[in-house]
Amino acid sequence: MATQDEIAKLVELTKDIKIAMLTTVEEDGAFAARPMAQQEVEADGSLYFFTERDSNIVRNVAANPHVGVALSSADTWVSISGVARLVDDVAKKKQLWNAGVEAWLPQGPESEDVALLHVESDSAEYWDTPGGRVATIFSFVKSKATGEPFDGAEVKKLDL
Repeated sequence: MATQDEIAKLVELTKDIKIAMLTTVEEDGAFAARPMAQQEVEADGSLYFFTERDSNIVRNVAANPHVGVALSSADTWVSISGVARLVDDVAKKKQLWNAGVEAWLPQGPESEDVALLHVESDSAEYWDTPGGRVATIFSFVKSKATGEPFDGAEVKKLDL
């Protein structure tokens, strides 16, 4: 089981990455991945997304709630596996509502057509390159010069 410090690191790495690829399982067993705007990362690593209630995502989650979420930035990559469920909480939708969401869902947070999807994270893996590009390039050059494996990234797998 992950420690509180490890979970806090996952949350820190994830919170500023706004676009994720959310993968669900189709009726025929195929994976379907689509970009989604992440709205919030909770202290336990769980995530919130908005979607339309009458969407393929909602149908897929109803049939099989297991999902994957992939997030990346210039120097961080995060993969989360979890269970998704719809949250019917108008107050939470209002709390997370913003102009970006309104562009995709103009009907507003009080609409029954707007769904809030909560992904409870079961496990996560991340690859972080502390120091950004300069440190990564330095580690790469060092690896090439010494013949030693690249060591410029922190890799961690967490059971949440």
